[in-house]
Amino acid sequence: MIQSNKTRDIASAFDWVHTVDRERIARRLSEQRPADAPRLNVLLQVNVDREPQKAGVMEERLAELAEYVAGLPRLRLRGLMAIPRETSDPHEQRAAFQRLAQAFARLTMPERDDWDSLSMGMSADFEIAVSEGATLVRLGTAIFGPRNAS
Repeated sequence: MIQSNKTRDIASAFDWVHTVDRERIARRLSEQRPADAPRLNVLLQVNVDREPQKAGVMEERLAELAEYVAGLPRLRLRGLMAIPRETSDPHEQRAAFQRLAQAFARLTMPERDDWDSLSMGMSADFEIAVSEGATLVRLGTAIFGPRNAS
């Protein structure tokens, strides 16, 4: 989740943001994006498992947020991202990825050739995510090993 006091640094230092889940954050990122920079690529973070402790827009508000973000002048809405509930059950993993892929397909508009990114899957489940349509995966643990608990 992006904190409001971090949007200025993010808007000026990065080309992509994968965790936009509120209108306020999207508006601040757009307003604070330098005028000489290309539009900031953003993904909407979706809370596919409706976990109260996790960030992300709920599916029933997704279309409204997507329309709002798509209308901001300094942002370029590219797709969706989710971090599903951690589980070792491949059927549950697949179901979460399918829900996100279906939401992505429902929002696809023929006139938008930049609606192309579906970020889902991490080191433990990326193969299932790719089979369900992921275009981006997060492989930190596979590359760097487990985090230290310090």
